[in-house]
Amino acid sequence: MEQNGAAPHGFLLFAWSPDGYRLQERDGELPAVGAEIRDDGRALEVVKVGPSPLPGDSRLCAYTLGVR
Repeated sequence: MEQNGAAPHGFLLFAWSPDGYRLQERDGELPAVGAEIRDDGRALEVVKVGPSPLPGDSRLCAYTLGVR
């Protein structure tokens, strides 16, 4: 979320797992659609980039699915 008028940094990751999805805050650059990332030892593919699901949060969110 924006703090003291500063632009938000980082992004959110909607990370798939066999137990369900988890929303995580991440630093760094937002991965592009089609990028493969690792989370908790699992390979995930970014299938969508969109707005944060959190009210009032101006960060973008990378939505993922598990890679087979």
